[in-house]
Amino acid sequence: MTFSVFADGTANLPGKLLEGIQLLPSEYTADGMSCIYTGDIEHFDMPAYYNGLRRGVVVKTSLLNTELFMNTFDPLLQAGNDIIYVAMSSGISGTYNAAHTAAEQLMDNHPGRFVHIVDSHGCGFGNGMLAIRAAELSREGVPVREAAHILDEMVPHCCQYFTVDDLNFLKRTGRVSGATALIATTLNIKPILYGDHTGHIVSCAKAHGRKKAIRMLADKYREKRMNIAAPKVYISHGDCLQDAETLKSMILEITPDADVTVCPHEPFSGAHVGPGMLGLFFLGKER
Repeated sequence: MTFSVFADGTANLPGKLLEGIQLLPSEYTADGMSCIYTGDIEHFDMPAYYNGLRRGVVVKTSLLNTELFMNTFDPLLQAGNDIIYVAMSSGISGTYNAAHTAAEQLMDNHPGRFVHIVDSHGCGFGNGMLAIRAAELSREGVPVREAAHILDEMVPHCCQYFTVDDLNFLKRTGRVSGATALIATTLNIKPILYGDHTGHIVSCAKAHGRKKAIRMLADKYREKRMNIAAPKVYISHGDCLQDAETLKSMILEITPDADVTVCPHEPFSGAHVGPGMLGLFFLGKER
């Protein structure tokens, strides 16, 4: 390993994909009770969490603060290590800015050491797949500054498309207006959303009904995918495994040799997209 790689609980990575990646904890409250999510997606009680959201449990999330980054990274820098941290999008969280502030202070304190914060412009597997690549580069012995450049160049190719079952969760966090959420619910309109080049969540299409929305996600993959052998594709879901498996089958119809990972969607951003969220993540020609 030529440098240390960090991500956090929002990266959505199951254990088999965590080799060489250290996770920082993410904190949220559920009905006022503090919860620390360490990133262990395989031991996350997804049904209980998303059923709680369905019942009206109020979940509030908080960003990772500068002090956490300072305290975590400083000992490694003192020991002579360089660091790359892959952050969730600066367009939806202040975590990137907190990490960037810490990185500048730490490099001032440790001349000659290098700390790079990757703004993934994504969340969930949107930053998780960049963390995976960062760990691969470290294992391959790529110098840290070269690896940082490679990762930044990857960001515009990290495609992340998703649909939600209930727009009211996005309404609560100001992503859509109340009127839009009401109309969409009444007319059974399912939006196709994605993380744009600035890292903000925007709508790119609308489907009438859930089945058509799932098909449109697969169509986005067909349109944007790179023509490479054995592409890696990631699917996350907010307690809708059957829909996730349906989407996986559609992806395999398009590219039978694809390596498709399916797992629950993590609780940190899951609070904003709600039960029924279905997300598709892959490297594409463009976002």
